[in-house]
Amino acid sequence: MSYLQNASEIYRQSFEIIRREANLARFSPEMEQVAARMIHAAGATDLADDIDYSPHVVASARAALRDGAPILCDSTMVATGIIRSRLPRGNDVVCHLGDPLLRREAESLGTTKTAAAVERWRDQLDGAVVAIGNAPTALFRLLEIVDATKLRPAAVLGIPVGFVGAAESKEALRSNQWGIEFLVVRGRRGGSAVACAALNAIASQAEITNDPTLGAS
Repeated sequence: MSYLQNASEIYRQSFEIIRREANLARFSPEMEQVAARMIHAAGATDLADDIDYSPHVVASARAALRDGAPILCDSTMVATGIIRSRLPRGNDVVCHLGDPLLRREAESLGTTKTAAAVERWRDQLDGAVVAIGNAPTALFRLLEIVDATKLRPAAVLGIPVGFVGAAESKEALRSNQWGIEFLVVRGRRGGSAVACAALNAIASQAEITNDPTLGAS
């Protein structure tokens, strides 16, 4: 059986295919890097057509991370997938789903564990970077807290996946009235791997012009 085994060449060819097949021309230069890595994580070049973002989401998230802001994650998969070596200030990566007490809190609130975990973010939410890759209920609850308080995250990567509530929660983020910087994948698609890819690309200190995989599209 013959197959390509050189990691660097696999990487190079992967992004060559992404540049050839995906519609990257509509993205700003800094967002192009992020979108390419989201596409790579999803294995779907048409994902580019469903990516939507506010104009300053990448700059806002990067500035927050450089200032030491925490990253608030809705799932252990997102938290685990964040590459710590790319974080500019050794930023805290926060996920509460491993706490056995969370189930009781969720039952008392009549909601999911992921939504209950968002309640615990309040002390860290202002100025934080939020990465949601699994639970629409977490994104809905986040927006409810923002609506009820003056807490404002620096950026929300709202990329939950699923058939119930995923598309709706992302649309609510896209149309938010508080000026929250956002990144979403419209519709049902998304997931922890895509959210991690976006966060890792944003956190990277490498300049886009120095990335050999992202030349002219």
